Amino acid sequence: MTCSACGSATISFAVPAKHRSDAPSGAAIASFCPHCLTLESAPTEDEVTTDKPDFTRVSDRFPTQPERAIPLALAIGLCSSLATNRAAIESLLEAVERAGADPLLVFDRLSADPSIEPAIDLERRRHQLEQLRD
Repeated sequence: MTCSACGSATISFAVPAKHRSDAPSGAAIASFCPHCLTLESAPTEDEVTTDKPDFTRVSDRFPTQPERAIPLALAIGLCSSLATNRAAIESLLEAVERAGADPLLVFDRLSADPSIEPAIDLERRRHQLEQLRD
């Protein structure tokens, strides 16, 4: 599948049941663009070819374990509308932390990665998320 925003090949993954309400359109399958970090619902389950999606395609700074990577990808995808998605983003970032990763540190590292051209301003969103969590 290709990203509708930038045309890059996306990473498709199964959204765990506990996170489906936070996925685009409540989708069971989502796709995440490793170039612009756009999140979309995937059209069919046929798009998922592996039980362990290859999140190394995003960056060597992005978590690779699904229990960390999937909620982080969902949270980044929801950051385009922070006000509307605040509760979901907070819940997803807490899941990333419980799984052993620092999501705000990942935001910092992704902001500094020259291979990524995010559709959202990661530095600004990181600052806003930090303020929400205080």
